[in-house]
Amino acid sequence: MNKQVIFGLLLACILGCISGQDEEDYQEPPAVLVALLVRNKAHILPMFLSYLEQQDYPKERIAFWLRCDHSNDVSIELLRQWLDNSGNLYHSINYEFQPEERSYVNESSPYEWPASRFKHLIALKEEAFQYGREIWADFVFFLDADVLLTSKDSLKVLTRLQLPIVAPMLISESLYSNFWCGMTEDYYYKRTDEYKEIYHVKKQGSFPVPMIHTAVLVSMNHRAVRNLTFDRNKLVEMQKSRQQEPLYDGPADDIIVFAISANSSGIPLHICNDITFGYILQPLEPGDTLDHDIQQLVNLRSIMVNDLGAVPPLLHNYKHLEKKPEKSKLSLDHIFMINLKRRPERRKKMELLFDEIGIEAEHFPAVDGKELTTERLLEMGVRFLPGYEDPYHHRAMTMGEIGCFLSHYSIWVMMVRKQLKEVLILEDDIRFEPYFRQNAVRILNQARNAARYDLIYFGRKRLKEESEPAVPNADNLVHAGYSYWTLGYVLSLQGALKLLAAKPLGKLIPVDEFLPLMFDRHPNKTWTEAFPKRNLVAFSASPLLLYPIYYTGESGYISDTEDSQQINVDTSEEGAARLKSDREQVFDHEQELKLNPELKLGESLSKSHQEL
Repeated sequence: MNKQVIFGLLLACILGCISGQDEEDYQEPPAVLVALLVRNKAHILPMFLSYLEQQDYPKERIAFWLRCDHSNDVSIELLRQWLDNSGNLYHSINYEFQPEERSYVNESSPYEWPASRFKHLIALKEEAFQYGREIWADFVFFLDADVLLTSKDSLKVLTRLQLPIVAPMLISESLYSNFWCGMTEDYYYKRTDEYKEIYHVKKQGSFPVPMIHTAVLVSMNHRAVRNLTFDRNKLVEMQKSRQQEPLYDGPADDIIVFAISANSSGIPLHICNDITFGYILQPLEPGDTLDHDIQQLVNLRSIMVNDLGAVPPLLHNYKHLEKKPEKSKLSLDHIFMINLKRRPERRKKMELLFDEIGIEAEHFPAVDGKELTTERLLEMGVRFLPGYEDPYHHRAMTMGEIGCFLSHYSIWVMMVRKQLKEVLILEDDIRFEPYFRQNAVRILNQARNAARYDLIYFGRKRLKEESEPAVPNADNLVHAGYSYWTLGYVLSLQGALKLLAAKPLGKLIPVDEFLPLMFDRHPNKTWTEAFPKRNLVAFSASPLLLYPIYYTGESGYISDTEDSQQINVDTSEEGAARLKSDREQVFDHEQELKLNPELKLGESLSKSHQEL
């Protein structure tokens, strides 16, 4: 045998070994069974199914166990369409629909939980567990249709953690999520500081917690998984067989029983916030209606625009089902949104928010400070208040601040020219609180019924720790104290006339210093004296309805006012500025209540201030 033949055989042998080694090293992704229970979810199923199908995970490694019953909407029809269009993409789908069943025994509302409903749900979840064992699934993913997994990496990230039981942390319209950090001796929710740290991602990773629910991934390869159960009777029997004390005597609630069974079996539960996995609807109360769920969905979609830049698109065959609120001017004459031409990304984002929330607003081109010159300002009659300097930076006004003032000023002039009685003025870097539309209309009606007003802050930065008296006969209005920011405010025609009558262009200061001067709550008495008629009637919503998208120092923060060229003026005249040592202080609603104990909350304006 010659050398060439021998070399060829050796090479073939080596390549064969390498190829075989590669095949041995390759491991298919874990097989995942998605256990899905659906009831009356037609309004969210197009989003739920779209995001689930868009997961970056091999579909041949995903099986479904799907049940839908007791529905009064078209959930079953939508699921059948999904099966027809996408069912063959997956490894297998075990499904069962019962359209004839509409309600449970002793159920007065689809959002009530009688014992018969718990019993049925628990039986189904136990069946799903057993099915996962029978098909040798590596994981069972218990998932509710209230979950929107907007990250395409959700399933991939969760399975790679290789944790026995883990849940993706989900975001709601408030502080509600799918985990607890504390549990009472009676097996119910307990507030903890760690909860907010995890929810607001002050710390990041996977954390052991006493309870997870709604989206729970269970490793079927863990040695103790056979002891997991949703059934209270099975849990007690297991505890007795192990002589564990005390025996569980809590409610027959599937998620609580599951958590206790894991704890009794020494299996830790984890919540993961490594990425923004997605969003969750809060459970409805028996007295709620479908409209409450639909409004939650509106709120979540607006949060997605803030977090993700846009609502992730639906699958093509669901696009015709996408619904958005009819647009409204909130009972006002007009709504303006101020935006610089060179910030088209902000305009686009605001217009997306207007579409999602249902706001009819007009784009108002801002005066760009970068295009202003000293000569142009002189031609316009702009002069600066002698002695002004920024209280925080100790500098003169910037061209950006001048452009900002002139933008607002132009709208005030337009209001008078067109005789617009009430106008909402918005800037382009804001975040709307949930239920903004409803709460804005409520605030406006309170103001109209309580007193004659000139200005209402919808968003601001409160600067002084002082009492702000409640407006009589108004549950959610206070007399505004010294405040910064012009994120969003309602101005009446009478208010616009008062502001223009002060002739502010002849003694210019930043607009958010000028407004507190005009309602006589500014601490700098030297500047105050320059505006003798300070009779603007200014209220503030409480709680606020708007906040900035970013705060100073945060990633993504850009200021077109502070980060611009300063004007060149003589600041040696009288009227030294007073430093606001508490400029960075922003008051939350709990602080407002401490300072204003007389403030009546009544019905909460925004569910975003509730935790669970």
